[in-house]
Amino acid sequence: MGYFTPRELVAKASDAAFLKSNTSIKHTLILAFLAGGYIAMGGLLALLVGGGMPGFAAENPGLPKFVMGAVFPLGLILCVVGGADLFTGNTAYFIPAYMSQKVSFTDILRNWSLVYFGNFIGSLFVGYFLAYQTGLLAHSPWFDSITSIVQVKTTASFLTVFTKGVGANWLVAVAVWMAFAAQDICSKILVIWFPVMAFVTMGFEHSVANMFFIPTAIFYGVDVSWSSFLFDNLLPATLGNIVGGSLLTGLLYWYVYDSKDIMGK
Repeated sequence: MGYFTPRELVAKASDAAFLKSNTSIKHTLILAFLAGGYIAMGGLLALLVGGGMPGFAAENPGLPKFVMGAVFPLGLILCVVGGADLFTGNTAYFIPAYMSQKVSFTDILRNWSLVYFGNFIGSLFVGYFLAYQTGLLAHSPWFDSITSIVQVKTTASFLTVFTKGVGANWLVAVAVWMAFAAQDICSKILVIWFPVMAFVTMGFEHSVANMFFIPTAIFYGVDVSWSSFLFDNLLPATLGNIVGGSLLTGLLYWYVYDSKDIMGK
């Protein structure tokens, strides 16, 4: 068989979480920094390609969204294949390990906090040095594109951003989950591409991606405050991501494929 079964995936997710929970703080932060940078690179590529299609957007507004979705998976591919620590993926595969008592709740909080911080720094690094200092988005149509994107992200209601966060990480977590199943690089890329393309095209909210998009717009002088970024978008998006990854992916798969064994039934 060229892939792992869903039942085998639960065990592999638990093993990965156990390994991450025993990784040093220094190494965790480095891997998290890389993951934040990789996701930001995917976001920058998506802006340059999809945001550079104003003519197509006028005639077919769905096409630029699809193009952005088609190239954005670069970030998650680099994380999974290259090996980096992404908060949104960790929300999923720490849950089976916790339910199986392989890691503690303190282990979860430690990892999620460190990785979230490292992802933030990596995203800001790419946003400031590779997106802002290079001037890649300084002129139309790219400046107009990022302005429009962040205005939508920071003016939606808390519930809307939260719900979009659930949808985004449900798909991202499933992508990471399926990448565990694949045993060769081409298969990993393929199973990552479809769910990530879908969440971007549908306009869902990914907290780590937003750590790049919105600060980069702020660097460029777009009329969005840091407090609006943190409380109107990042907070509800993060909470939604946790629900989408931990409950709708990690917990449900653990319940179906592993809970009877763990509970002795």
